[in-house]
Amino acid sequence: MRDFAWGIAATGNIARTVGAAIAAEPGMRVAAVGSRNLGRAQALAARLGAESAYDSYERLCADPAVDAIYVATPHAQHLEVAEVAIAAGKAVLCEKPLAATVDDAEKMVRLAREAGVFLMEAMWMRFNPLVQRIAADERFGDLRSVHASFGFAKPYDPQHRLWAPELGGGALLDLGIYPFGLAQLLLGMPSDLRVTGTLAPNGVDAEAGGVLLYPGGRKALVETSLLGNYPNHASVVGTQMRADLQAPFWATPRILLSGPSMEPEEYILDPADNGYAGELREVRAATAEGRTESSIMPLDESLAMMGLLAEARRQVA
Repeated sequence: MRDFAWGIAATGNIARTVGAAIAAEPGMRVAAVGSRNLGRAQALAARLGAESAYDSYERLCADPAVDAIYVATPHAQHLEVAEVAIAAGKAVLCEKPLAATVDDAEKMVRLAREAGVFLMEAMWMRFNPLVQRIAADERFGDLRSVHASFGFAKPYDPQHRLWAPELGGGALLDLGIYPFGLAQLLLGMPSDLRVTGTLAPNGVDAEAGGVLLYPGGRKALVETSLLGNYPNHASVVGTQMRADLQAPFWATPRILLSGPSMEPEEYILDPADNGYAGELREVRAATAEGRTESSIMPLDESLAMMGLLAEARRQVA
């Protein structure tokens, strides 16, 4: 059986990181890299052992050697690249968030479903085995609370993708999706949302924090920021057990489970089995099985998250 072949759209840090994960995964390879700058595409292709480099995403997606496209462009370009890949019949793994706006995300999902092409948001946190262990553990009792933060100090630069509104900048889309996403995974969608925060001089959200409210008094406390260095860990509390996720919680290397009627349990992540590997395997498995959506990261949940983050951003403003 031949290796599952990937095309990588873009050449930034995340493209290099996931590209290296592809190259390290048995039975996979990077076949091609695409960028609007051919030199950068050629450099990353050489680094990852890919045989082809292209100066456009259209040419990348047209490559018959490619089975799936990993979209690693800035958020605002996700729809543009995914639309080309879907039209070419390529499975799509799109970096989170799925898009820069709710409308763009809805169009991506509609196009993929109409074409019968696999599409999944690259929310690697959901594929971390330790996070999956917590989500599947029934010993929490009545799950009452999730606390999570993700923030770091990033000097304000309106040209940088994290601050540039035209590139989908802001703390919520890039960082906040993780604490909000942990709450979504464990508690579902909230019945109410109360968020406050601060805007940067150019209007993007610089920080946000708030509470997600659920029936029966359950809650999630979430924080995200580009202005300060946060603990970046998380805790999950139930009536019978709690879980502490070591920072960075979205890629946690260690969890501790504890409770009044149990001996503490510690679990350590195998570095070779990180969330990147899991999401790549899911795309390959889905393609082989003829699935067009993932049960681990469903498209409807990606759309729901886009709506939740949009409402959070509205409240910050």
